[in-house]
Amino acid sequence: MDCIVVGGGLAGLASAVWLTEAGHRVTILERRGSLGGRTISMPIAAVDDIPDNGQHVFASGYEDLMRYLESVGTRQYVEFPGHMSIRLPDGTSHRQAFGGLTGLRAAFGALPGVAGLDRARTMLAQGRLIRHVLRQPAWLDDVTADEWFRRIKMPQAARDALWDGIVIGLTGDKTEISSAKVPADLLVTGVRRALVHKRAISIGYPTVDLDTLFIDGAEKFFANNGVDVRHRAVVSTIDVADGAVTGVTLNDGEHIPADAVICAVPVWSVKGLLDQVPGHEAVYAAADQLTPVPIVSVNLYLDRDIGMADWGEILYGGEGVLEQVWDRQRMHGREPKDNYFYSTTVSASYELVGKTNDEIIDVQIAMLRRYFPGAADAQVVHGHVVRMPKSTFAQRPGTAGIRPDQRTAVRGLALAGDWTRTDWTTTMEGAAQSAARAVDVILSDR
Repeated sequence: MDCIVVGGGLAGLASAVWLTEAGHRVTILERRGSLGGRTISMPIAAVDDIPDNGQHVFASGYEDLMRYLESVGTRQYVEFPGHMSIRLPDGTSHRQAFGGLTGLRAAFGALPGVAGLDRARTMLAQGRLIRHVLRQPAWLDDVTADEWFRRIKMPQAARDALWDGIVIGLTGDKTEISSAKVPADLLVTGVRRALVHKRAISIGYPTVDLDTLFIDGAEKFFANNGVDVRHRAVVSTIDVADGAVTGVTLNDGEHIPADAVICAVPVWSVKGLLDQVPGHEAVYAAADQLTPVPIVSVNLYLDRDIGMADWGEILYGGEGVLEQVWDRQRMHGREPKDNYFYSTTVSASYELVGKTNDEIIDVQIAMLRRYFPGAADAQVVHGHVVRMPKSTFAQRPGTAGIRPDQRTAVRGLALAGDWTRTDWTTTMEGAAQSAARAVDVILSDR
């Protein structure tokens, strides 16, 4: 079977790999000059380094993403240390384990910065939250995550220490914007995965740059298996006749025939491609409602060690300014040479994304000096700002169920991408899971 994959991001790469493993001939059409989409590295000559376009971490329940890494031979480059840390404004750091006694104490309200009666209030609120997650009330998609937390009387201290950060980490968006149903769905997915694997879900990280992790192995796989990768190939329409896909037409008018097509483009690029597909209006309407969410990351090369206690630290109360700091040299297992490399992440950075690079770096350095005593006199050797104005998409209240299924009304045509219907929503696992489901659709249509 001749297959076309439109889009060379993570969903497209996984689709192409798994179609090839199933024994089919595959062509990838990517509009840009390189593969990878939103998971890439960017060499910086000034510091002779290859940082990423953001810090992408993993949950141990990411089954389809790990399957992809196994397929391209890079699974060994992901580690799960079983802990992260929370950094308070007074400079102290509290290591947070994802299971065991520390996890149990957190369930009973023992969180950094949560003291006195707030511990008891946190325990009760978390009990209400778990009940809502497991047996979701009908109104959950009618309110924001912020309203949900207020309804269950979650103390602000607990929100600052854990729960607002969980919502931002899971959804990529602010609690006052995201539908409460989105984090609830993701939490119940995590619970189910934990029960299947008989261990708590933990957070892990890549020990190599994202090109090595996601792209290099895929390119070797494609070269070894005869996959045709065409760069600067801009698809105009996906062609349909008599209820079945016939191929695609490029912007220059070239028609490429195919027995099957997986459309794996970002949500904001899908309009126009599906004009010949019955029911495309619903897909386009969903695209209109899944509005972009920005993320800003900064790669900071400093002249000294700032004294991080862990590979990754969440800043207590840093929402919208500086939320997470990553010790990239520790993560990559390398010794500092001419500088110390840290990266920072600010999700849902609506205010920050409009500032200049210098302003963003100044904000980040000021926060590091506030939280890390070792950063008091740190100087920036080089700063590299990464703006991703369309890093992910917002799911506001009332949008539950609008994400389209991978199966379409056209035989031999499937959709893929984190914006399609998956268990993990806006994560890399969502992209990989959508690819697995899209491939299943194609194979079942044969």
